[in-house]
Amino acid sequence: MQELVINLHMHTTYSDGYGNHAAIAQAALKTGLDAVIVTDHNVWVNGPDGYYRDDQRRTLLLVGEEIHDQTRDPQKNHLLVIGAGRELANQAHDLDQLLQTIRKSGGLSFLAHPIDPPAPAFGEPDISWVNWDISDFTGIELWNSMSEFKGLLKSKLHAIFYAYNPKMVARGPYKETLQKWDELMTEGRQVVAIGGSDAHAFPARLGLLHRQLFPYEFHFQGVNTHIWVEQPLNGDLVDDRRLIIEALRQGHAFIGYDLPASTRGFRFSAQGKAGSAWMGDQIPVKDGVTLQIRLPRRAECHLIKDGKVIKTWQRRETCTHITTIPGVYRVEVYLHYMGSRRGWIYSNPIYVKE
Repeated sequence: MQELVINLHMHTTYSDGYGNHAAIAQAALKTGLDAVIVTDHNVWVNGPDGYYRDDQRRTLLLVGEEIHDQTRDPQKNHLLVIGAGRELANQAHDLDQLLQTIRKSGGLSFLAHPIDPPAPAFGEPDISWVNWDISDFTGIELWNSMSEFKGLLKSKLHAIFYAYNPKMVARGPYKETLQKWDELMTEGRQVVAIGGSDAHAFPARLGLLHRQLFPYEFHFQGVNTHIWVEQPLNGDLVDDRRLIIEALRQGHAFIGYDLPASTRGFRFSAQGKAGSAWMGDQIPVKDGVTLQIRLPRRAECHLIKDGKVIKTWQRRETCTHITTIPGVYRVEVYLHYMGSRRGWIYSNPIYVKE
């Protein structure tokens, strides 16, 4: 399998972003991303999909959509749709129907920014996800960069500080989002976690101060989703899009905060009598299962079972744990950057079954 780094959940001038698809592709090329997935609000833009190249690299740009019911007050329940290949915003009023249509179209659905607090100083409302009665979705956006930034905007002075010190923003997913993810999985669901930049490249103005908030290029160095595909990309749009969609569908992925240090090379796998498993896979517990973790560098590593930390390693690059107990096992990794302890890696789980 081959590791790819992708950035997803971003916006262009077709909705509320401030760059076009070509500008996004250029930023992706500069930062070395393998692929980007653009998700404008309630519009599926047909045409920009494909490979973009410079002299030395290529990057694949795919188009999805972020859908929400614009007649709802307040407007909540934003849904990221990837791989459906058609406009679906006309079904936003009926969430169950929308999810069924996405599945029948071969697409994926992720609950966008499940926790998205208000920013009263800027008139921004809470747009968290509220409809938890649904079940036919692929996963959740565990870490959303812009929602995290929004949660720090307690005043205009906070906004100025973080606008000029963007490296100070990211700490990790909201605890409530992590708890909800663990809760869903311990109920028996398989829920794929992704990380999204929610990039807009906003131009900001406060008095005499002017600044672009988090250019695409900055976002693409931060919270990314790393996936493993069955074979190397061959440059064919149809084949390569299928590989990426299937890797996301299966949860063969982890979230990496690549700004402090690259998370390329992280591995979390399991071996047992019945064979081996990767993130997103199931494996029988019979006769015991060995969980193996490999980090790109020494860091603080936590093994989590059913939402609770069961093992911690400090300053380790490789970690091993043998279990005979069924459960949902995942990994969190932390390191220190810019004077603070920050989330670095959040794996998708391995489901150890009876």
